[in-house]
Amino acid sequence: MVQHNFKKMTVVPNGKDFIDIILSRTQRQTPTVVHKGYAISRLRQFYMRKVKYTQQNFHEKLSTIIDEFPRLDDIHPFYGDLLHVLYNKDHFKLALGQINAARTLIGKISKDYVKLLKYGNSLYRSKCLKVAALGRMCTVIKRIGPSLAYLEQIRQHMARLPSIDPNTRTVLICGYPNVGKSSFINKITRADVDIQPYAFTTKSLFVGHTDYKYLRYQVIDTPGILDRPFEDRNIIEMCSITALAHLRAAVLFFLDISGSCGYNIAQQASLFHSIKSLFMNKPLIIVCNKTDLQPLEGISEEDKKLVAEMKNEAMKTVIGQGGEATNDEGVLLTMSTLTEEGVISVKNAACERLLNQRVELKMKSKKINECLNRFHVALPNPRDSKERPPCIPQAVLEAKSKQAAEKEKRTTERDLENENGGAGVYSASLKKHYILANDEWKEDVMPEILDGYNVCDFVDPDIFHRLKELEREEGLRHKEQGDDDFEMDALKLTPEEQKMLAGIRKKRSKFIQQHRIKKSTAESRPIVPRKFNKDREFTTKRMGRQLTKLGIDPTMAINRARSRSVSKGRKRERSVDGGDTDGGDAMDMDVDAPNKKQLMLSRSRSRSRSRPPTEVVPGEGFKDSSQKAKAIKKARKSNTIRNKNARRGEADRVIPTLKPKHLFSGKRSIGKTQRR
Repeated sequence: MVQHNFKKMTVVPNGKDFIDIILSRTQRQTPTVVHKGYAISRLRQFYMRKVKYTQQNFHEKLSTIIDEFPRLDDIHPFYGDLLHVLYNKDHFKLALGQINAARTLIGKISKDYVKLLKYGNSLYRSKCLKVAALGRMCTVIKRIGPSLAYLEQIRQHMARLPSIDPNTRTVLICGYPNVGKSSFINKITRADVDIQPYAFTTKSLFVGHTDYKYLRYQVIDTPGILDRPFEDRNIIEMCSITALAHLRAAVLFFLDISGSCGYNIAQQASLFHSIKSLFMNKPLIIVCNKTDLQPLEGISEEDKKLVAEMKNEAMKTVIGQGGEATNDEGVLLTMSTLTEEGVISVKNAACERLLNQRVELKMKSKKINECLNRFHVALPNPRDSKERPPCIPQAVLEAKSKQAAEKEKRTTERDLENENGGAGVYSASLKKHYILANDEWKEDVMPEILDGYNVCDFVDPDIFHRLKELEREEGLRHKEQGDDDFEMDALKLTPEEQKMLAGIRKKRSKFIQQHRIKKSTAESRPIVPRKFNKDREFTTKRMGRQLTKLGIDPTMAINRARSRSVSKGRKRERSVDGGDTDGGDAMDMDVDAPNKKQLMLSRSRSRSRSRPPTEVVPGEGFKDSSQKAKAIKKARKSNTIRNKNARRGEADRVIPTLKPKHLFSGKRSIGKTQRR
């Protein structure tokens, strides 16, 4: 298991957020109301509690930060050196030291001000001491703001580090940039390392996991290393050097024999000899990659000598008796990550070499003696020379043989699918699993029942034969009659009807063509209002033109439309009563006074008249107009009450503010206080 999990570290807040968190917690968790009537001892206790609580919160938060960050002297050397390479452990220790000093300072400030608060003789003085104590604590936190920001950056970077267990079985991949290290780890593990055709694509350590002989191995992909002095190497290269120096692992040194990485074999051999001190006491395998571009046998003699020298150095890492090499198998291997040729053999060789070395080291350790003392292997002595083979009953043997025969003969649905055209062509039959008295009945057609009768009983067995005869007979009739376009319902048309039919078809095609033109130009064609468009105007003239085109006399239709049209109303006539100024002549005329009906008819009928509100409409549920008038009166009365209360409607249940703030807040001045 991984011993150092940096992903669970809590977030380090910056200085401003730190102060806000602590002070808001103090405000929430301690009493906030104090009165002048309190005794002085109670006032002192009130403010002392606030100072102590603030100091405790600061102490807990800072202690959490100090404890969660790893101590470089206590963790594994691999992690210690890796953190030093990435962050410079001196700066890291200084930042943690400042946090520790701030914690001590806050404790001293709290202690001093609690002493002073014991002698506070008034509410004002106690409050000032509390404010001063909290202010000095916040000033200390503000001073360590840069250290908090630095530690937060380190925490974020450490959370992104891979979880590497330094004590488990590990396979380490190293070599020049762009020689195929990331491609190899992607092939043998489920890691997804970015692969690009340029150098230093991998800028940090990447971890993948693979299985071999039911054991889990972690595979580490390191960034590329260049052949240059130790002082000139950058942080990316130093990550690889740190992993090689501190991890007990099987090392795979990748060699690009094709030279497509940009470095020839001589440069790669020089790098190997410069870092070979890091390979001591570790299983080392030289892996010649990219054999699809250049096979190992096709390289020059000088390059072969360089590869042989590297192989001899790798042989020294093979652990044998007396520290000498005993076997050269699995030291120099070839593969191609593009064609995947030799990839699995390289993985198996590395895992096997590492497993053998770990077992041999355990056998040489002192702990193995304690384990061996607990084991006792019992070997019974034979009592005679008679052989006693295992006795298996005959029924068991027959059952096993029968079961094996059934397994061999059994045909699955997948086999049937492949034999009969594959997926999409073969359809599995569900009828073959039917349990029937006779297996021949399984593929019979199911009867279709309609109204209690079997449909098949009413089907003529010769129906297809008769259908063919009917089609053949119909074809012969068509040949006899010929292709006559003007035959309708088996009756010959007269020449006049044929002429009329041709005109109808011509006009129909013309309408279709006009419609298509209108549809194609609908978006760009402007829309003319109906009152300005003469073709679409609703007038008797237009109706007469259209009916005349159709060959119909429009006179009766026009007269009917005119008779139904509504007149705009009579002109205003002279009043009968007092409009005449001729004196006595008007009094001698025998003219009837216009009644109500005549007055209503004389009015304009251009729009419908509004009904009076008390008129009863069928369906409203009122007996007469008086009952409706009473209902309207009651409704208005209920609305009056609602409007006085400023309600929006019947469902308005809002409770207004009973005590307006401008009347019930603030200091009371000299004068009446009745309204308050």
